[in-house]
Amino acid sequence: MAQTIALRSSPGRWVLLTTVLGSGMAMIDGTVVNVALPKLGEDLGAGMSGLQWTVNAYTLTLAGFILLGGSLGDRYGRRRVFMIGVVWFAIASALCGLAPNIGVLIVARALQGIGGALLTPGSLAIIQASFRPDDRPRAVGAWSGFGGVAAAIGPLVGGWLVETAGWRWVFLINLPMAAAVILISARHVPETRDEGEEGSFDILGSVLAAAALAGITYGLIEMRVALIAGVALAAAFVVWEVRLSRRHNHVYPLIPVGIFTSRVFTSINVVTLIMYAAMGVVFFLLVVQLQVSAGFSPILAGSAMLPVTILMLLLSARSGELAKQIGPRLPMTIGLLLCTGGLLLMSRIGADASYVKDVLPAALVFGLGLSATVAPLTATVLATAEERFAGVASGINNMVARTGGLLAVAAIPPLVGLTGDAYASPALFTSGFHLAMLLSAGMLAAAALLSFVTITGNVLVTPEPIEEPECRVHCAVGAPPLNPAKPRAES
Repeated sequence: MAQTIALRSSPGRWVLLTTVLGSGMAMIDGTVVNVALPKLGEDLGAGMSGLQWTVNAYTLTLAGFILLGGSLGDRYGRRRVFMIGVVWFAIASALCGLAPNIGVLIVARALQGIGGALLTPGSLAIIQASFRPDDRPRAVGAWSGFGGVAAAIGPLVGGWLVETAGWRWVFLINLPMAAAVILISARHVPETRDEGEEGSFDILGSVLAAAALAGITYGLIEMRVALIAGVALAAAFVVWEVRLSRRHNHVYPLIPVGIFTSRVFTSINVVTLIMYAAMGVVFFLLVVQLQVSAGFSPILAGSAMLPVTILMLLLSARSGELAKQIGPRLPMTIGLLLCTGGLLLMSRIGADASYVKDVLPAALVFGLGLSATVAPLTATVLATAEERFAGVASGINNMVARTGGLLAVAAIPPLVGLTGDAYASPALFTSGFHLAMLLSAGMLAAAALLSFVTITGNVLVTPEPIEEPECRVHCAVGAPPLNPAKPRAES
């Protein structure tokens, strides 16, 4: 498919709006629930592990099936699978809003994650497959910025809903949003797919990935023996994917192993894992800390990260453009260091915290860091994978991001002493929160170092077309013409 849509055109704006609304719905749900956790736990009689599973059941199925969602979009049409995911997500949201107990809520949240796994990689793959190459970094930057806005504004919306309508409306609000996405997508988003893809899907790989994540998560939260089983399943998943990639048979691997021959693609996904692990801890614990220990109301706790929303709205698209000009290395490194500083400031938030003195400075520094980091990171992931694997590359990066948050939310709270009914004890929760912020800051500092060391050159520059009689695919990073049947390698 020829890439003819310009970002500043009317069709381009409709495509961007649709993808932002769809992915934003899933991103909002990933954060809006957190502010409702104290009320939700009190109403349904849930302990700390119940709250962890309310968050992690969604993230678990999202991470476990997001690769399959990307592959389905590449095969059957990215818009089609995206729209199916939106409908699925809306139905599961309704089940969450009607849940009579914590068990039903956890199951419904797992179903929500499957819908998210269908729509999330599709939104970014639609952008990559629809826009002109020169417009992609800025389009990804705008998508990242508005997506970050959605994620950050979620707690504010959640706080308002909890105080005015009750925690169930945190889920029911997704229904009108989903209806709007379906209507706009059906009219304005072009269909794209990988016309050359053949073979059957890697169902066993999908099952192994989901089972491995489930075992590891359950082992970290509940029963340590499950951790061993989860690690064994993860090893089996890796062996199976390598085997499929080398056999070249009729089964298309969930993860084409050749995509990781790109050193930059591999390193950027490791950075993603570490970064989103730290972010998962922040978004899980901060709004609870502000309510339990600092005495903030749900709406005030939810609005605490509003500066992050504003900064990402203003700066993310510009960050994507800057990264295209100078390369992603410096923006990402500096951005991650700023995020580190923001978490160090958050570690001061305690029982007598003031929003202006304690919370606002942390949110501003953290927001500046995210604004500098997210767009270059996302654009680099897509630029270092072959265009025909846009859905797979997006799915891999999304899976890595969700896995980071999933494992961190499962592991960090018990590690810092937040177990049982800890959220009912302000002093105990504050102690654990402070330690969790310090650990997360250390993770972000490590991600900054890794970015500086491993990302070299400017992979976001589109070179002049290469004069080749048989050239069917143009490389985005200055390599020779590509073989469309294979992922490209980056050095």
